[in-house]
This record gives sequence, structure tokens and C-alpha cells, in this order.
Amino acid sequence: MANKLADPPKKKEKTTRQLANDKSLPNDAYLITYVVDGETYMDLTRCKSQVSLFDMYYDTYGALSVQNIEYGYGTVNPKLWGNKAPETKKRK
Repeated sequence: MANKLADPPKKKEKTTRQLANDKSLPNDAYLITYVVDGETYMDLTRCKSQVSLFDMYYDTYGALSVQNIEYGYGTVNPKLWGNKAPETKKRK
């Protein structure tokens, strides 16, 4: 039996604020701004807490790399995000 749930991406790397301004994303997504080698990047990602998100980027990119963490623009309930409505059978 095929999986009815879509496998939505958990992260959009090196995006822009215009691309991250998507209302169809879940409301528990975060926008994180960080600096690597003098270049400023923005990612849109889901995480259970801002502390876990900060720790992940701190461990990956080093100290002083994380500049800002803010809520994303999504409005969809995370439980419903990525789910597709089941197909209904036509009655005879």
C-alpha cells in the first residue's frame, strides 16, 4: 500500500525573504539568518525549539554565525501540512 502522506521538505536552504514569504508553509517554521565566510544567508526550517535550531547552526557554522532567528510566514497547522485528502470512491 502506498503512503498517502506527502514527504514535505523540512528545510529551504539559502533562500530569500521573498521566497520564504509563503503562506502555505506550516506555522512552526523559522527563518534563520547566518553568516559564513562574510556572506549572509537565510534558511527556512522546522524545529521543535529555537534552542535546538541555534545549537544546530552553532555546531555546524561556528560561533558568531547565527545573526537572527524569527518565525516564518506560514499559516498552515503543522499536523495538516503536507497531508493530502483521501480519494473518495464514487457511488454507483
